[in-house]
Amino acid sequence: MYLITKWFGTFLYNKKGLQEKILFPKNIKSLSNRMLKIKKSEILIEEKKISENAKDIIVNEKRLSELGEYKPDDSFFKKLDINPEVFGFSNDMLQKVTLIVTQENIEEELASSDLQIIQMINTLDDFIQISNLLSERFESWSVIPTSNEKILPLKNTLSTVNEEIKSLEKQIENEMEKIVPNITNLAGSLIGARLISFSGGIKKLAMLPSSTIQVLGAEKALFRYKKEGGKPPKHGVIFQHSYINKSSKDKRGKIARIFAAKISIAAKADAFTKRVISDELKKNLENRIKEIKNL
Repeated sequence: MYLITKWFGTFLYNKKGLQEKILFPKNIKSLSNRMLKIKKSEILIEEKKISENAKDIIVNEKRLSELGEYKPDDSFFKKLDINPEVFGFSNDMLQKVTLIVTQENIEEELASSDLQIIQMINTLDDFIQISNLLSERFESWSVIPTSNEKILPLKNTLSTVNEEIKSLEKQIENEMEKIVPNITNLAGSLIGARLISFSGGIKKLAMLPSSTIQVLGAEKALFRYKKEGGKPPKHGVIFQHSYINKSSKDKRGKIARIFAAKISIAAKADAFTKRVISDELKKNLENRIKEIKNL
């Protein structure tokens, strides 16, 4: 017996023809859910049920190997043609199912990429903190007359940490260029990665209003303002960009607002449309910054 599953149902054949079938519900959501399970190498309930009483089953998918003998090159599978329209399933249904499955796969891939970026940037910041502590210790020790032999372990450790920082920065840059090219081109790989980390993911960053993006990373200052009053923070991690920190203090607030608005657009493109629009955004942003500085 040959067990084969299509997007619309699962079938049992022998050399004489179709012996048994279980068709899936004619519902786009149900069909797409089954397709996603198949892509995750899960065995469907229908597949288990149809194979319960069958003997000597042959399958053409690795995921079904516990239900039968895995023989993907069996000539029977190559000449078997199961037409969905014969069973009442249209090509239009297939297109809708494929679209949903593709969107789900993209979101899962993004979620996985988010976690990688967040872990990498958090590790980088840990390394930077360690490097700063070691540098302070090295400087304070260096002013005391001491032998090179005694201070060498600290010096070597500091050198190793700094080398790892450079290596990790390069990894982050490469990942960011692949995953979020618009954010990376506009804000830089490290600032972009920190924005993703602070917001909790690319999609979450894309859903934030630009006013929130503007102060991401300034949570402590924002909390202090709400609790004690005074002046609210005008910018968070985006202050690290030369667009802002190299501008005069009286212009930074306006530039930060415009910059955050462009990052918001870039994030939406990276998360949803996948269009590369950063060159246009960057050109428009730099023109607006020039206008502000000339005021």
